[in-house]
Amino acid sequence: MYDALTSRYTFACPMLGESRVALSDFRSIERLEGTAHPVVYRIRFACTCGDEHDGLVRHDELDWAPLGLEAGRFVNLMTSHIESVASELSDVAASRIKAGEWPWTFFCYPEDRPRPVFPSCFFLLTPGAGALGLAVRCPACHQMSVNLVSHEHVDLPFHNDRQVGVVEHVFREDAHATIEEFRTELWSSGFDARRLDL
Repeated sequence: MYDALTSRYTFACPMLGESRVALSDFRSIERLEGTAHPVVYRIRFACTCGDEHDGLVRHDELDWAPLGLEAGRFVNLMTSHIESVASELSDVAASRIKAGEWPWTFFCYPEDRPRPVFPSCFFLLTPGAGALGLAVRCPACHQMSVNLVSHEHVDLPFHNDRQVGVVEHVFREDAHATIEEFRTELWSSGFDARRLDL
């Protein structure tokens, strides 16, 4: 389902048969109730056919597969041997995490500090004007924050933007009920005026 070399997920598409999309093409991520081993998430994604579709992703595919821990094999042209991509990528990921660099980060507005996260903490992604609105539930304080980041910040593990926009607002606990309203207003002209003050 996830290809670590292209950073793309493969989902079924009713028009094209299948579609390969980046994490930044996800529009919403929702944990399905009653799933535990493994936890399963319902994904709404923007398909290459131009429509949005739903898909299901296991927890390990969402959070761990982008690190390349289960990547395939390749022919090493220097040695003419078939080698595992996973061992190479897992060593790189482990060394970066040990050095204090996290694959994904966001800025938690209520705590006024950056926090490490996994994609399962994301719940809404909305594109616009070269940036991506990213709504995240903080794993430490459990509050919601919205950051404005580049697509690469979400798509590529260990790629962290030098600066991120932060929406200076503490969201209510029932914010999930207003997700569609927020999604509509995120890139409206009214929000743009407030966004300049970030």
